[in-house]
Amino acid sequence: MFNIFPSVDTPTCATSVRTFNQLASSLDNTVVYCVSADLPFAQGRFCGSEGLSNVQNASSFRTDFGSVFGVGLNEGAFAGLLARAVVVVDEKGTVLHTELVSDIANEPNYDAAINSLK
Repeated sequence: MFNIFPSVDTPTCATSVRTFNQLASSLDNTVVYCVSADLPFAQGRFCGSEGLSNVQNASSFRTDFGSVFGVGLNEGAFAGLLARAVVVVDEKGTVLHTELVSDIANEPNYDAAINSLK
């Protein structure tokens, strides 16, 4: 599962990381990757200070992740960052669920993402 967002240093993004960390603790055979343009140091600092250990951090900094996944923001104040999205993939690489959150200030639909695993 990929929790994709602009920056861990924004309230909504931080909430999504905390929520997916909590949900991941009860998911068998599932890894949650929290992907943002933050440097790995910032991601590690946030998760360390919050005591979050059930998610894996992944930085899109200096990569083409945003364009490959179609979630890169190219205009405005957030240009160069990632949109808020969730992608759930099974162990064979089959996409089970996608959500591109329409308003970057909103949280993703956690229930829909988790239910796609059942």
